[in-house]
Amino acid sequence: MMNKLSIQAKEEQDLYIAKHIEPEALPAVIQPIMALAQSDAEKDMLLLALLTAAGSCMPNLYFRYGLTGKKYYANLQCFIVGSAACGKGIANLALELVSKVHETQPLVIAGDSSYPGFYRRLDKQNGRGYIHESEGSVITDVWRASVANYNTALRKAAEHEPITRNRANNSSVIACPQLSVLLTGTFSQYKALVPSIENGYFSRLLTLIVNDQQAFNHQYVEPGKGSSVVMRVAAEQLYGLYEQLYFAKPVEFRLSDEQRARLGQHLETAYPMLMQLLGQNFHSVVLRMAVQIERMAMILSALREAYPHPLPEGKGESSAQTTPPFREGTGESFLCSDTDYATAEMIGNKLMLHIAAAYKMMKGVEEEAVPQVQVLDQRQVLLSLLPSEFETKVLLDEAKAQGVPIRTANRWNEKWVAEGIVIKIKQGHYRKRLASA
Repeated sequence: MMNKLSIQAKEEQDLYIAKHIEPEALPAVIQPIMALAQSDAEKDMLLLALLTAAGSCMPNLYFRYGLTGKKYYANLQCFIVGSAACGKGIANLALELVSKVHETQPLVIAGDSSYPGFYRRLDKQNGRGYIHESEGSVITDVWRASVANYNTALRKAAEHEPITRNRANNSSVIACPQLSVLLTGTFSQYKALVPSIENGYFSRLLTLIVNDQQAFNHQYVEPGKGSSVVMRVAAEQLYGLYEQLYFAKPVEFRLSDEQRARLGQHLETAYPMLMQLLGQNFHSVVLRMAVQIERMAMILSALREAYPHPLPEGKGESSAQTTPPFREGTGESFLCSDTDYATAEMIGNKLMLHIAAAYKMMKGVEEEAVPQVQVLDQRQVLLSLLPSEFETKVLLDEAKAQGVPIRTANRWNEKWVAEGIVIKIKQGHYRKRLASA
């Protein structure tokens, strides 16, 4: 087992997310939006932003997790950390995605809200809302100017725990808050929001770190082909999905038995490596990532139910064109596809490394900087996740889940064989000699 985080050769140090997802593997409703991103970093920011925003528009959709069967909804809370001019502005397309839903049913809550204002708005919206701020300091500046902040409320909302408010003349409870949050900003703004790793919000907040600098682009968009056209269509499609879910009976999302077993396997192998390297305080991040992966899988699967084609001229609503299981409002459960689970799992695997980078910075570095995301020895992680005997397909499927290129995985396997760590039984069939590399 390793005892430190290591930076590998350039070819293997690949921490991008979206580049490992085939465009056609994503739901059709967001494929045209993803095509607007120009770089790998922009694609990652946009993908996380779209999943967060879309999840805020999925009422009555839930899954059960843990021994108690607690209900979790499609609400992610995310912070995109990056320096100036890294292209974080592309995440604002997510706000356009929810525009149609917000016009019809108020959803967006301003980050520049006092706690009483935030609470009243969330209560008025039946506990559902979406906070979207391109500067994380908007929220923390409000906190500094007020007697109390709503960090506790955000933590409770992430777990759908009741948010209570008691005053001398009245008291009220938001029984099951369903709040999605997307913030972008610098690392100093991130630290102001999450003051320490012991703060419970750290383990509940998905973190994406961007070190790239955006290149100057002087190109002009041809008339009729700008992002506004793409986003208008996507917003209509998402509204159709929202409307169907809003009027439906509760719909339960489920992983298959194989997917649940795989998720558990990752908790038992790859993630404990991070805990060993970073300490037991990282334990809560590891455990909560299982819920985050299932949330992302649920959002991806639900988005597949949105009508995947541009709306005909003159059609303002898309609800009549939505496909089952939401159309009839039967409340039936539906299973996650293998494609959506694999995508969500890979996103979670990569984000865990980004959160680990933030964790290290929070523990030991005071200066304002963008954390450098480092990789584990992914060869060790990949080998530990393989069964004692495996075929080439199993190797490549696991590599894909970890975001390891196929050529790299094949080369590693050849090296394992040469070193005697893996024994080649026959063509495409191998057996591990040792438990670890």
